[in-house]
Amino acid sequence: MILLGMKKIWVNRARSFEDAQYFDNAYYLSLSSTERVESVQILREEYFKSHGLKFREDGKRLRRVFRVIKQA
Repeated sequence: MILLGMKKIWVNRARSFEDAQYFDNAYYLSLSSTERVESVQILREEYFKSHGLKFREDGKRLRRVFRVIKQA
């Protein structure tokens, strides 16, 4: 684990992509639902910052996206 200010960065060295996926799944399943939502929010904010997009405080809610699919 690496500490940068108040942020924690975990580093896992996996032997294969399957091992890495197993580690990720186990990690996120160990979190509470609130912690998972907080993780998504942090990633959204970082995405906006890295792409130079404006992120307003009223943008804290997740967007709802609907897609109409025509069934054959």
